[in-house]
Formats: sequence, structure tokens, C-alpha cells
Amino acid sequence: MALNFRQLDLNLLRVLCAIHRTGSVTEAGCQLALSQSATSNALARLRHCFGDALFVRSPSGLHPTRLAQRIAPLVAAHLRELESALCRGESFDPETDGVHWRLSLSDLGEMMFLPTLARRLRRLSPAGRLTNEAVDAERVSAALESRAIDLAIGMLVPEHRGVIGELLFHEHYVALTDRDWQPAHPAPSGRLERAQLAQAALALAAPTESLLGSVQRLLERLDLAATSCVRLRHFGAVPALIHGTDLVAIVPQMFADAESARHGLRAWALPDGVGYDVMMLWHESVSGDPAQRWLREQVRSLFGRGRDAANEPAIAG
Repeated sequence: MALNFRQLDLNLLRVLCAIHRTGSVTEAGCQLALSQSATSNALARLRHCFGDALFVRSPSGLHPTRLAQRIAPLVAAHLRELESALCRGESFDPETDGVHWRLSLSDLGEMMFLPTLARRLRRLSPAGRLTNEAVDAERVSAALESRAIDLAIGMLVPEHRGVIGELLFHEHYVALTDRDWQPAHPAPSGRLERAQLAQAALALAAPTESLLGSVQRLLERLDLAATSCVRLRHFGAVPALIHGTDLVAIVPQMFADAESARHGLRAWALPDGVGYDVMMLWHESVSGDPAQRWLREQVRSLFGRGRDAANEPAIAG
């Protein structure tokens, strides 16, 4: 059956791209803010228009037919180009425009970045709205591509074509303890050596696999991988856990700086410089959007450290 392009509802093309990207009607609907029934109906209309099944079920999800595999990337590229062209023609006034920005921040990122950023936006863009969406780290690039989110900050790597990554800062790990805790041997420099850590009861907070792997590499370098006695899924419980105890938590320096004075804790330097890069990610389709560009400028000014000409954004190929 020949396709009559004039009769095709172009909104259906976004559904085509979302199902191709996710391999799931349910997931595609979530990204497009559509119900499962509406997404299924859209897929049925697409199948009728193209005279092709487009997607067939497989053990790993919906698998594209040869036709869908051929046209979906082309459609996605043209939709991104159209969106980018329209964005470049817009203007943005932060004092009056009611933009809804959607971020992706981890548990730790929400604690460290969201309060400061929200205060800045409330002051400079009172009509704006800010939402932190729950997106797993491995799905961030896809969510940026689909515009389910506008910006992501964290221990992330751009994985999809067109996703831009920019380094905000490099973070180091430190030890966080109760204010009155002392190591087995004196540490007048405020630095804990490997022998002191080996005799301590370690607590680790690792809500993501990437963060857990980073901490594990630190402990493996120090030959301390088997010494942890408490593991947490979230950072929020760390201060209460170590306050008044002998536990030594391995945490990012930014977290330790924020929580030390507030909870009567003390931060100690570690003998190894292992850490991780904190990145800001967005999709190239919104690079020219004035509101998105303004938001990225606020993030850079609040959280960027030591940026220079060598710190150019990288685009996933």
C-alpha cells in the first residue's frame, strides 16, 4: 500500500521515534506524556498509514521491521532539526516567562544542586518552574534526546548522538566522621592514612552503580575493599548514621563540606586522589533555545569550577 503523506498526522511521527528508541509502547508513552492506550492507538494508525507492522514483539521488547529501522532515524533527525530551528527564533525574558525546566539529578545531586539552583531561579525567574525527573543514569541520554528532560547533572557520560557533555568540576572523596572521633593513631594533619582506615569501620553510600564503582576503585587501590561494614542506598541518612558513632563514611567532598557544620561532623582527607567528573548534559537540539541556554549559564555560574578554554563541550557521535 502506497503511503499518502498528506493524510499522515505528523504527531504520530513522534510516537514512531519514541517506540523505536525505547522498544516499548509503555515507555514511549511515558516519555511523550501519553497513556498506554493512546500510544497503542497511535501505533495502530502508523501501521495502517505505512502498511507495515513497523514493530514486532521479541524477547527484548518491540523490534523494528526493516522499514521502521530505515525511516525512524531519518524522522528523528528531521524532528530535532525542526525543533532547533524554531528554538533559535524564540526570545526569553527570565523575569516574566513561565518556562518549565525538567532536570535529572541523582539522590546526591538533588541534595547538593537543587536547593541552590532553585533559590537562584526563584529570584531571577519567578514565573519559572523546576522539576527533578526520576531518570536512571543509563537512560539519561535517551531522555534528553526525547526531550523528556532538558538538562542532566551528575556522574554521567553522553552516550547518544547529539548529546552534549560539559565538565562542571572534578570531585574528590573524603572521610566524614563524628566531630569527636579520632583514628587509632594520631592524624595531626587532618589526613587519614591507609593503616588508619584499615582499623576503622567504614560506611559507604552508593545509590548508583557508577558511584559505587568509583568508591570501590578507591578502596581497591588502598586494599580496603573488604573493610566496609555498613552500606546505604542514599546519602540522606549518612549524617545521622555516623553522628555519635565510630563509623567513617566515604563521601564526596561537596557533601562533606555541606554537612560537617550542620551536623557536628568532621571531614578528613584521604591518601588517594580518586574521584569522578561531574558533568552537565543536554541535547544539541536545545543548544540555541534561549531559555535552555540561560539555564545552563546559571548552572555554570553556580557550580562550575576552574573552567577554561580547554573545557569545551563534547558531543557524542
